[in-house]
Amino acid sequence: MILDFFKLIRYRNLLMIALMQFLFRYTFLIWQDVPLALCDFQYVLLVLSTIFIAAGGYVINDIFDQSTDAENKPHKVFIGQAFSESTAYNIYVACTTLGVGLGFYLSNVINKPSFATLFILIAATLYLYASNLKQNLLIGNIIIAALLSVSVLIIGVFELYPVTNSENQPQMRVLFSIMIDYAVFAFVVNFLREIVKDLEDVNGDYNQGMTTLPIALGVKRTTQVVFVLSFVPIGILLYYINKYFIENNLWISVGYALCTVVAPLIYFSIKIFSAKKKKDFAHLSSILKIILLFGIISIAVVTYNIHHHA
Repeated sequence: MILDFFKLIRYRNLLMIALMQFLFRYTFLIWQDVPLALCDFQYVLLVLSTIFIAAGGYVINDIFDQSTDAENKPHKVFIGQAFSESTAYNIYVACTTLGVGLGFYLSNVINKPSFATLFILIAATLYLYASNLKQNLLIGNIIIAALLSVSVLIIGVFELYPVTNSENQPQMRVLFSIMIDYAVFAFVVNFLREIVKDLEDVNGDYNQGMTTLPIALGVKRTTQVVFVLSFVPIGILLYYINKYFIENNLWISVGYALCTVVAPLIYFSIKIFSAKKKKDFAHLSSILKIILLFGIISIAVVTYNIHHHA
């Protein structure tokens, strides 16, 4: 029962979000000579708030997706088997209320009560996505990809923005821009992954009357679109590596980025071109998840490299 609960809330995805948020603060921000708005305990609450809202999003998605999931991934259906629909709704309400409640508390801690709206908006968007936006072409993919990026940007909103003043503004702007770079990378890779997951689930989605990109364009054309789009993160990374890492002699970062992020992305591009079967797309979805994980860990690697080099 406990294991089913963790699977229901996608504990692996939640751990990735938590890892990213902790790495950003404790390997990157903490090394910068800038004040931070939250103490350690309050930062833990910010991470918990993000995780609770995301968990609620996964549960409500499963509630609305029961018939599609039964066809696409029968071995991963929890609602109606491990949990009744009413229990699942209670879990959703509890997670979302906790997440928004913590967000409301933290917004008042930093004397920005209006920031609580951000948590309400994220929770509302997740509900709308699960209930009807998902059926619309690409809108669902964009929302899910953007929400991962938001979990990066929210760190800057709560840690840096409240303590930004005229003196430290230039430095804060640089730190914010680095966060935006990570958020953009997370968005692009996650957006690709969402389309690949649609390719994996094309038959069940079609039978449920959904309009995903593979249903609108066909599997072959969609794989070609993903193939072309996969060069976007590769191009961004190569530019970034050249402009920031090579020019500053950060060779550990260069090696890490090329081996753990660029090389798997090139592998993905090669494989997606000829992918046809459900298991091919499942494999490629996992590859993108690993790329995201290595991208997250790069925060620590780059920070170490900068200070070791200095």
